[in-house]
Order: sequence, then structure tokens, then C-alpha cells
Amino acid sequence: MANNDCRVTIHMAASLDGFIARKDGRVDWLETSDCYVMGSRTYETALSFVAKGLGWPYGDKPTFVLSSRELPRIRDTVQFYSGDLAQFVNGRLRPVFRTIWFVGGGPVSGECLRLGLADEIRYSILPILIGDGIPFFEKLGRDIALHLAEVKAYKSGMVSFVTRCGDDRSVGEGARNPDTVKHSPDGKR
Repeated sequence: MANNDCRVTIHMAASLDGFIARKDGRVDWLETSDCYVMGSRTYETALSFVAKGLGWPYGDKPTFVLSSRELPRIRDTVQFYSGDLAQFVNGRLRPVFRTIWFVGGGPVSGECLRLGLADEIRYSILPILIGDGIPFFEKLGRDIALHLAEVKAYKSGMVSFVTRCGDDRSVGEGARNPDTVKHSPDGKR
């Protein structure tokens, strides 16, 4: 049974030139969720943080790693999955979690979009050009309608925005709250 209050979010942050990570996979921005879903490369990046003494970036939240490869399991909160992504999200995650965040690389997020599983994309652009790296998505193979719901500018120069996927043109609660939105989709304050 699906949880109607559940929202699947693709959370990405990128440099101004459109890269989500350096060539070696390094990133240093994350937010929180009820659970995280990621591919094996993002998981391996998180493992490298632990190996460098930086700690596990996902706290005690359930973390699901999509991979057909054998990978080390360093925390009880980490589970591995290999199989049908739509069945996994709709049958296993949506009934249990209210907020599901896909984090990390383009292949997993791209597949989430291709399958119509994402409700929104939270995208933050940082004011830096890194010149080369890993792109946001691999080829999607089709157009996907997005509707701007929220935009926020930070003193650091970072700009974040939320788009709704598909035909859901409703504006989220944050977009109606002037304290959390600096600029509305129509350009008015």
C-alpha cells in the first residue's frame, strides 16, 4: 500500500558549470531526509569520508545502496538492493518513509526520472566553476516537464530551487512562505 504523503526527492548540488562532483567524486554538501537512496559510486565516496576520519555523512538514517556489486557494509543502517527500481521505491520505500532522497550520481537519479518516480528535484548551484567532472544526469532519452516551485538565494552566493516533476503544478508550502523564499517563480518577492 502506497503512502500518499510520501515525497520522492532527487537532491543534487552542482557547480555553476553543471558538475555534481569532482572527477574523483568528492562532494561536501548534504541535507537530511527520512532515508537516502544512492548508487555504488556515491556509497564508495561516503566510505572514503569514513576512511579519512570525516565520519559517515548520512547519520543514523536508513541508507539504501543500489548495486549489483559486492560492497562492504560498515553500518547497520546500510542496506543493498539490486533489482527493479520502481518496485523497490513504490513497494518497499513509499509505504514506510515520508521523505526519500536520491543523492549522488546521475545514473541513479536519471533512472528515477525516466521511471517517473521523482516528485521533485531540489537543486542547489554553488558559485564555483570546477572545469570538469561528473554531470548531473546521463542522457534521459525524453523530455520531463518541470514546474518551478521555489527559489532561494543565500549570502554565500549559492542558489537553490525546487521543481515539481510531471503535471503537479502545485506550489509547495515553502514557496508560499516569504521567509523561506527570496524570489517566487514569477519573479516577484
